[in-house]
Amino acid sequence: MMIQRLSLGVLDTNCWIVAAEGGPAIVIDPADDPSKVLVALGGTTVAAVVLTHGHFDHLAGAAGVLESTGAPLVVHEEDAPFITSSEGTGGTLFGFDHSAPSADRTVKQGDVIEAGDISLKVLHTPGHTPGCICLYTPGHLFSGDTLFAGSVGRTDFPRGDARALRESIASRIATLPDDTVVHPGHGPETTIGRERLVNPFFPRA
Repeated sequence: MMIQRLSLGVLDTNCWIVAAEGGPAIVIDPADDPSKVLVALGGTTVAAVVLTHGHFDHLAGAAGVLESTGAPLVVHEEDAPFITSSEGTGGTLFGFDHSAPSADRTVKQGDVIEAGDISLKVLHTPGHTPGCICLYTPGHLFSGDTLFAGSVGRTDFPRGDARALRESIASRIATLPDDTVVHPGHGPETTIGRERLVNPFFPRA
């Protein structure tokens, strides 16, 4: 599996491109500047564009990538109603007019997003938003703004829920193997094992 990271937009959001050798790709969080995403793809077919949640800084490039690739847009069913307006994405609060087209597919806990030989399992991890998801394949977790190196996503935005986020960490993420590499929505990569030791939001015995 090939994994490529692009840091996009004013908030340095991580956009992840995941593909098998010679196979179609999955684009996770096209945060901004679709031209950079398309250059990185290099003509690779895109099986899906996935939003880990519906905030403006994770989807500003979605429309351009979708138009150029013809890929379907995938988002959790609870965030889907909010992505089509800057008010819904939270952009208006920060002076940005960022929204996305309507979702072509909505997902929920346990659904699978496939691209050739790649299968990413949807882990519903509400807290940062009600429709936050992580995407898991053995050895790798694309965590969006649910989990960062040493921290987690903020919950003081509209629709955030600190208790729900802690429950998501405990039930969906802390149960993963320690050697799982975490590819977050912002900042550097980490591992579940490292976060188990240093992250204050992980459950303690």
